[in-house]
Amino acid sequence: MTAVILDGEHVAKDIKASLANEVRELKAQNIVPGLGTILVGDHPPSLRYVEMKHADCEEVGIKSFHRHLPGDASEAELLAVIDEFNADEGIDAFLVQLPLPNGLEEWKALLRVDPNKDVDGLHPINLGRLVLGLEGPRPCAPAGIVELLKVYGVSVEGKNVAIVGRGVTVGAPLALLMSLPLPGCNAAVTILHKGIKDLEPYLKQADVVIAAAGSPHLVKGSMLSPGVAVVGVGVSWEGRKLISDLADDVSEVAGFITPRLGGVGPMTRAMLLVNTLNAAKARL
Repeated sequence: MTAVILDGEHVAKDIKASLANEVRELKAQNIVPGLGTILVGDHPPSLRYVEMKHADCEEVGIKSFHRHLPGDASEAELLAVIDEFNADEGIDAFLVQLPLPNGLEEWKALLRVDPNKDVDGLHPINLGRLVLGLEGPRPCAPAGIVELLKVYGVSVEGKNVAIVGRGVTVGAPLALLMSLPLPGCNAAVTILHKGIKDLEPYLKQADVVIAAAGSPHLVKGSMLSPGVAVVGVGVSWEGRKLISDLADDVSEVAGFITPRLGGVGPMTRAMLLVNTLNAAKARL
């Protein structure tokens, strides 16, 4: 079986083109959207992620702000920068890049972010809005996955969706989002995790499988039904090599599949821009 590639780069490019037009319209009304990033330390993947986010901003005309703290920065220093970004009227939305170095509590930082400027959609208030189906910034990777499937005509409404991984950035909020009666959602969702000894009985029943566990080659082709749509989110590092949660033989079974690179990542960054633009529109 030849799987259709769920090309996140292509879809994100279209989203950014549309956003660039909206940014121009806002600028005509003297509103310049601003996205901020706060990075602590020199974690190589985080450095690269932040760099790409600022390149995306430049591409669509969003002004970007950045603060890079040393790896030994104190909690007080980090919280002071968050307070500064909260108070800066030119920054509509911002994020604290995760993971933080040892010794810094991620949730203390996330709780300090103004919920209305929470571009990642991870503040408890915004996760609560998601639970209730209320308007608010959606967690970016889950929103990007929903949009990617929608663009490629992969319907999840009334279908069985299996999510492998229950992390706060992808698995848990994606399960909430996909279960809501919203366009591109309204699915029957099963959350799988390390406590489930045998994934195969659950994955065999799934119409859509999202692997977000960060466990190398956890999902194998033999576990899946032919024609299933598969989204690989979780990755691991072996030295400098990036390893997917999806085994290589998954592509032989799937009807739709994300590429190893250029799948969910570009969509996640595109949703950051969407959330920033929506926050800027609140100034109107």
